[in-house]
Amino acid sequence: MKIAQELRIGNVFILDNEPNVVLRTEFVKSGRNSSMVKLKWKKLLKEGRGEFTYKADEKFETVNLDKKEVTYSYFADPMYVFMDAEYNQYEVEAENMDNAIKYLEPDMPCEVVFYNEKAISVELPTTVVRTVVYTEPAVKGDTSSGNVKKSAKINDLLEIQVPLFVNTDDKIEIDTRTDEYKSRA
Repeated sequence: MKIAQELRIGNVFILDNEPNVVLRTEFVKSGRNSSMVKLKWKKLLKEGRGEFTYKADEKFETVNLDKKEVTYSYFADPMYVFMDAEYNQYEVEAENMDNAIKYLEPDMPCEVVFYNEKAISVELPTTVVRTVVYTEPAVKGDTSSGNVKKSAKINDLLEIQVPLFVNTDDKIEIDTRTDEYKSRA
């Protein structure tokens, strides 16, 4: 059991007999009233999201999820198939892949998350190295405001903002949590 104040992004808790994952928390302390916590969550097994304010000392049952290191194998519509070191295969539904689809490449290492022995989602490494497929060349004089960025296409599903010095075919490091450019690789 955890109190609302202890819940962090990524924690899984039970609400109305269903597992939910915390997307955002905000602690609110008032001078007159008791402290409150604003929680934004997403249902783990079904479609649905919610946002509600709870007393900071309200108790929630938390769930520990199992994780297993795997590599991405292939897409078998509508499932993504992953394999562990013992050649066991795990299938994750496309709707549960969320942001991970944009980064998947064959033999890419990642982790499959299990709830009640069922594969429910995939966690990627926090950073990946990818090649820029296309970006416009920088134009002289565009740098007057300082932190200027341009759009770069990484693959069919992913386009991010990069500094002006990044060119087509450059290898860059990307933060998979925020879809942001980190550095050249």
